[in-house]
This record gives sequence, structure tokens and C-alpha cells, in this order.
Amino acid sequence: MAVLSTEAKRVVDEQRLGFVATVNADGTPNLSPKGTVTVLDDDHLVFADIRSPRTVANLRERPTVEINVIDPIVRKGYRFRGSATVVDPGPRFDELLAFYRARGSSSPIETIVVIRVERAEPVISPAYDQGASEDEVRSQWVEHVATLHGR
Repeated sequence: MAVLSTEAKRVVDEQRLGFVATVNADGTPNLSPKGTVTVLDDDHLVFADIRSPRTVANLRERPTVEINVIDPIVRKGYRFRGSATVVDPGPRFDELLAFYRARGSSSPIETIVVIRVERAEPVISPAYDQGASEDEVRSQWVEHVATLHGR
């Protein structure tokens, strides 16, 4: 059975921005936004290393990773936990690079990280605990963003 549900894939495909958590050598956390997070298949996520030296170094030494992808307007998303493989230039890298180029990426890509997702868990705002509907939460945040931008 696939680890990534249709809904989890939809959120990743729509949002594309994920926050990748790794562990530094001293045991402290490293959290880094990645704008290239996408679904590779039913069990794998992938992101391109455009400017990720610390994240990639951490994953080479300690491949355990968590990625959070959240829709900030409806305040729902997913927490993906698994293990990462750093793909350096070579045949597999070329395949994955072609995957990104077909999606329109023209950024220079150093390496590509493939995550075998072991668990995908929903993340849901406490606003829903108080009985708010998704439409109500969306309306609140659309209004909030409009106010921030003077609209």
C-alpha cells in the first residue's frame, strides 16, 4: 500500500514549499525551507539542492528527515518522516534532473535528495478543534493576508 495518500500528494503538488528538518553534528536541529519539494511516486518525495549545503551534509551523515508541507491558508498539511538518499551527479541524478527540468526548473541543481517516506501524518490547526469549517478558516486567513498587503 502506498504511503502517500492522494490528499497528501495534492497538498505537496499545490504547495511545493516544504520545511525540511535534519540534525546537525552537535545534535541541534536544522530547519530549512525548500521550494522544490515534490512527489516522486507513491512512497517518495524529492527536493533539489539549489542552496542547501548544511541540509545535504546533515543528510549524508544522518539520513533521518522530516518534511512539513502546510497550506497556510486552510492551515492543514502533512508531516512526512523517512530516510533520505543524496543523489550526486551520475545516471540517477540525470534522470531526476530531467524530471525537474520537465517541471520548468531552470535553477542550477547541485544534488537531488530522495526521501523514502515511512510515515505521512496530517497536521491540522487547532482552529478546527473549535468547530471552524475549512471555508471559515480560509476566509479568516485570506482576509488577514489582504490586510497585511493593504488590500
